[in-house]
Amino acid sequence: MTTQFRPPNLALSTMGLSLATFMQVLDTTIANVSLPTIAGNLGVSNNQSTWVITSFAVSMAISLPLTGFLTRRFGEVRLFTTCTLLFALTSFLCGISQSMEMLILFRALQGAVAGPMYPITQSLLIGIYPPAKRGMALALLAMVTVVAPIAGPILGGWITDNYSWPWIFFINVPIGIFASMVVANQLRGKVEKTERPKIDYVGLISLIIGVGALQIVLDKGNDEDWFNSPFIVVTAIISAIGVAVFLIWELTDKDPIVNLRLFRHRNFTAGTIALVLAYAAFFSIGLLVPLWLQRNLGYTSTWAGFATAPIGVLPVLLTFFVGKYASRVDLRWLASIAFVVMGVTCFMRSDFFIGIDFYSVAMVQLLQGLGVALFFMPILTILLSDLQQNEIAAGSGLATFLRTLGGSFSASLTTLLWERRAVAHHEQLAEHISAYNPTAQAALTQLGHGDTQTASSLINNMITQQGYQISFNEVFHALGWIFIALVFVTWLAKPPFSPKAGPAAGGH
Repeated sequence: MTTQFRPPNLALSTMGLSLATFMQVLDTTIANVSLPTIAGNLGVSNNQSTWVITSFAVSMAISLPLTGFLTRRFGEVRLFTTCTLLFALTSFLCGISQSMEMLILFRALQGAVAGPMYPITQSLLIGIYPPAKRGMALALLAMVTVVAPIAGPILGGWITDNYSWPWIFFINVPIGIFASMVVANQLRGKVEKTERPKIDYVGLISLIIGVGALQIVLDKGNDEDWFNSPFIVVTAIISAIGVAVFLIWELTDKDPIVNLRLFRHRNFTAGTIALVLAYAAFFSIGLLVPLWLQRNLGYTSTWAGFATAPIGVLPVLLTFFVGKYASRVDLRWLASIAFVVMGVTCFMRSDFFIGIDFYSVAMVQLLQGLGVALFFMPILTILLSDLQQNEIAAGSGLATFLRTLGGSFSASLTTLLWERRAVAHHEQLAEHISAYNPTAQAALTQLGHGDTQTASSLINNMITQQGYQISFNEVFHALGWIFIALVFVTWLAKPPFSPKAGPAAGGH
């Protein structure tokens, strides 16, 4: 058995890995607020510009579960540095795009090379840190996972307003080059055994078709009115066939391109279920709160960003302590506390109302940060705890893929529920406003100063707002119970929860 590899400078290695991951996670959200500007500059509609987001998400969703296969073929260090350099190159190409077609193509390529970066970072951090300090490494990575998506829209909006939209991509170039050089230099002595696994073409093609089509359905469903659209119906059928073929083939093939047999591990299964459902609910919160602030409370996108940003404060402040001391307690208790806190904050939001002040919204966001700080690191540690070192990259890639897919599902489902329930509540509230109701007529006359048409318009706007508010409260009440249910899922895992070092930790 070889000794575990130690880079010359652990802090510098960690910085290089974390910078690359921050850059990659940031790019999942940084373009969102810039879409109207990009659409205007490239002469396309706002609806067409959403493919800038969709193309990235589809490609990343496809490449994520391929991480294990690519790691076996090229090795973790080489794959990481290559993906990071290619990410910088495709970012540059996005920035110099002269048409929407060019930008969508380069964003798709950017998403494809982005997929393996996060799982490999997890695997490399576990591999270079001693067992006693791995919690610290995973806590740091968890902080990056939380802070980057929050910083993305704020940074993207600031860059677009003060410079120009290409700079949201150009800033990746120096970061990517620096991070890849640091990691390549620090980890060049890490011995890795590579192999030439048989390429599972059926698995690969069915994965691309099934997952690609599914991601398109989830991203475009709300815009296309779901199954009232022939495009969505056809794409959903293609996705269902592709995913079914993929699952059957991968579970029966001797050398699958995605190792679904990792679910034979109890902690990996329980941890992945908890991660996917909790991240989906967390993603719903991050999507719905800013939309509600802008639609119901009239906030600008900048002020909505300020109101939601406090969620990142406690994860940043507590990362060191969680990483250092978490191993001294049962991680299931930490995750349970996290889910209870996040559930309570959802119940608090279910009591929000249209006249609520900025401070109250920000304080609930701040409190939720405590749950976020205690959630990611314990769950990541639990799901990786019963994998062998040579399974960690594949397991992390598969869990991250399912987490990403969970986020896409929750984004579509949350928006759909909010809209549909708001319409239903609008109809219920409007039933009480009738031309044959003397009380209603008197109120309309008084409100419109005699002009009942103006009054009716004002009343309709108020009812619409109230409908969205009631729907918002209902969604958060349901999210609260989802987090509480996840406490029980967490306790399906069994200790010990230290990721296995194994002989592969220092090479094969």
